[in-house]
Amino acid sequence: MKSLPLAAALAATLMLAPAAEAKLSKAEAAMAKTVTAEQERSIALLEKLVNQNSGSLNLAGVEKVGAMMRAELEPLGFEVTWKPMPETGRAGHLIAVHKGKPDTKRLLLIAHLDTVFEPDSPFQTFVRKGDKGEGPGAGDDKGGMVVIVAALRAMQAAGTLKDANIEIHMTGDEEDAGNPIEKARADLIDAGKRSDVALDFEGLVRDNGADMGSVARRSSDSWTVTATGKSAHSSGIFSAAAGDGAIYELTRIIHRFRTELPEPNLTFNVGLIAGGQQAELDAGGIRATASGKTNIIAPIAIARGDLRALSPEQIERVKAKMAAIVAEHAPLTDAKLSFDPGGYPSMAPTDGNRALLAKLNGVNRDLGLAEMAPLDPLKRGAGDISFVAADVDGLAGLGPYSTGDHAPGEAVDLPSIERQATRAAILMSRLAAEKR
Repeated sequence: MKSLPLAAALAATLMLAPAAEAKLSKAEAAMAKTVTAEQERSIALLEKLVNQNSGSLNLAGVEKVGAMMRAELEPLGFEVTWKPMPETGRAGHLIAVHKGKPDTKRLLLIAHLDTVFEPDSPFQTFVRKGDKGEGPGAGDDKGGMVVIVAALRAMQAAGTLKDANIEIHMTGDEEDAGNPIEKARADLIDAGKRSDVALDFEGLVRDNGADMGSVARRSSDSWTVTATGKSAHSSGIFSAAAGDGAIYELTRIIHRFRTELPEPNLTFNVGLIAGGQQAELDAGGIRATASGKTNIIAPIAIARGDLRALSPEQIERVKAKMAAIVAEHAPLTDAKLSFDPGGYPSMAPTDGNRALLAKLNGVNRDLGLAEMAPLDPLKRGAGDISFVAADVDGLAGLGPYSTGDHAPGEAVDLPSIERQATRAAILMSRLAAEKR
């Protein structure tokens, strides 16, 4: 059976419920009605955004999507600025500011303009398939930007936007961050320091069919281990004159990583490995070339991987363990460990973040929706909200639900746009009315 629009379902629920349980204010009920009435308008905006390629390296395309968002936000009373980022090798960021009452909480909304699909990808066009909208970035994160706009329109119609202090940062390089990342994220970090709440509009996660609340996101760092050994005839392997060689040394290190590092909320992956008489990485660290013979002890071996942890303390502890393992060498070998600059920090599950989820669940109760339990952080990747997590309480996953992200066939669940925009509009209205 086809589900009712959220506003209609809400109205039916309230008709059956005792008056004491109807907890939405008149303005909040109006917001739900507006989001439902404008659902097709929201889907049309999603189609327009998706059909403009904005792969991270398509600088002109990212800027065009930024211009589309400017056209949506300025009529809502936002002062919009395009911040070019040529020094980082990326297009730039869209920053929009709405000034409200000076003594109320300042909200920071986070989304991103770019996708993983560059212009040479065969996956380029929005296609509507019933309740699914398929297209590059439909969920990650053009659907999130649509939810922001739909929620703000509802707030404007209900009169709750005019007094709200809201700053929006839509980055142009979330999928492939510019370098140096300190420069690429400087404006976002500064915004976090002056905000009271951060809301991230990347996709909603569902677990066993239930909408989940994201109070944490893990970090993302990339590492390289380069092992070296003595080149010699293979008949001498393991001898006092030849030693173990670079490939055995690298294998020993990776095996110790696998057996000694595991702990809760930590993952570490080996994504690329090469070794032989010669081995080297390209400038981007994503391709390796190697050559060698079976009868020569390999003098070099290289591995690259990632590391994801839940807190700064866990990151530093695990990095120290890795360094200690690498420092213990097999006979006649050496090894070096390095971490790429510009990793993504973690968003730890703080009490402040949990309190925000409790407020979102208050919205859910008043809408007659199920409570959202905290999501296992192992089921969520890194994101831009982590750059402000040290300075401000936050929630992630306020965008729509989608499937197949980062691959051809990525599709957003269209009804979830309505549900998420309604939740966001009411939550933001309540938070924006709180005193600092």
